[in-house]
Amino acid sequence: MKKKRVVIILILLVILGFAGYAYLYQGHRDIASEKESYLVTANSIFSEFQTSEAKANQKYLDKTIEVYGKISSVDPEANSIIIDEKLFVVFKEKIKPEELMVLSNVKVKGRFIGYDDLLGELKMDECSLVK
Repeated sequence: MKKKRVVIILILLVILGFAGYAYLYQGHRDIASEKESYLVTANSIFSEFQTSEAKANQKYLDKTIEVYGKISSVDPEANSIIIDEKLFVVFKEKIKPEELMVLSNVKVKGRFIGYDDLLGELKMDECSLVK
């Protein structure tokens, strides 16, 4: 009887351990294949944050969005660009500087990660170019 209890407890511990491991180490999101929640300009999302940061955070934070505007600067070493001097974008894949020219129009898709009120800049990561 005692042996049966020990076996049942061990089986339960193994099942609980596996369930805990599966919960903690879930697969990563694939932002490029997700459908975007919003299509906005960098200026419009920035003005929403100026109006009400709490509402804008609730609307955009950790969502996949598409943003378009003019490129203000390109930093190939940091794999990033700035759109309309308001949105800092970090690309998932290595960017080619010849694809992204300053003052050209661009549309990117990525995960919105927040608004930095100290720098007055919006931030996105895991971005890709939308053709």
